Amino acid sequence: MKLKQTLIVTTAIAGLAGPALAQDQVLNVLDWGGAYGQSHQVAYNKPFEEKTGIRVVVSDADNPATPIKAMVQAGNVTADVASVEYADAVRLCDEGMLEEIDPAILTPAPDGAAAEEDFIEGAVTDCFVATDVYSMVLAYDDSKFPDAKPAAAADFFDTAKFPGKRTLRKGAKFNLELALMADGVAPDQVYEVLSTPEGVDQAFAKLDTIKNDVIWWEAGAQPPQLLADGEVTMAFAFNGRIFNAAMEEGKPFEIIWDGQIYEMEGWVVPKGAPNKDNAMQYIAFTTEAPQLAKAAEQISYGPPRTSASALVGNIAGKDQPMGPHLPTSPENLDLGLGSDLDFWVDHDGELSERFNAWLAG
Repeated sequence: MKLKQTLIVTTAIAGLAGPALAQDQVLNVLDWGGAYGQSHQVAYNKPFEEKTGIRVVVSDADNPATPIKAMVQAGNVTADVASVEYADAVRLCDEGMLEEIDPAILTPAPDGAAAEEDFIEGAVTDCFVATDVYSMVLAYDDSKFPDAKPAAAADFFDTAKFPGKRTLRKGAKFNLELALMADGVAPDQVYEVLSTPEGVDQAFAKLDTIKNDVIWWEAGAQPPQLLADGEVTMAFAFNGRIFNAAMEEGKPFEIIWDGQIYEMEGWVVPKGAPNKDNAMQYIAFTTEAPQLAKAAEQISYGPPRTSASALVGNIAGKDQPMGPHLPTSPENLDLGLGSDLDFWVDHDGELSERFNAWLAG
């Protein structure tokens, strides 16, 4: 999937409420935690509090999309804003679980260009505004492979040449695409193949070859910990988690950009959010180009606005540019596959059911 600009109608937000008007106001944010959540604290939450006087209260979840539906159905919505993956946002929006977000609240680029010329394709939908482009990447512990180094998706499945346990996210999404690429399917053919029964069979057959060597993870913090503990030698994980472990903790982890699968995360507002107006102010503020760029300097997820990409500087606290570590850097993007978000909206149920049956078999 090529990242393109999307057409949305936008005007500058009239203005955020000043601190004097926001005393005792609260915004409840449901986030992912870890290094990702910390990047939001630095780039979004603290500056938003300083600008508006609205107090930001954060709760973390392994996947913030999961509790949203339960909250709305129970009529007990406690979150005002949540960070979710694109496919979950589309699904929840279709189910009536989310508030619509008026694109008119989005601010123009620093040079005055309208937001419609600045956000990448798919970054703004009826109920969703993107904050970052992240990817699932292959990573390995460099100390475990002193000679030959894994360099491609096929190497992840080659336990003879590159021995040791692997860790994969527990689910169909990402794994089926990776399996096909490792089996020789070109990235631009993956979803065409996966749309056929034969293609699904091919993907599961490839996963069969390492099934007994896999430790399955569900929370984003698990893969770098499994690598650090020596329980696995290779992982398929969120690039930001691996980047943070390598840069901040000095772990000997290397990322393989070949075979990366990238998509977007962003903000949604649960239906019936108790502080909806505050939520809309927060979304408008945090998706301004300077804030998105600041977030990208904290963790290696690419901003979904062209103007923000141009503002990204060095890795926070280091004299090294962040650009080469972003999934959206041209040299990395060319090695990857854009997650077909519409494909997963349409097929997640059936493929997840088959995956669960395969896992239990």
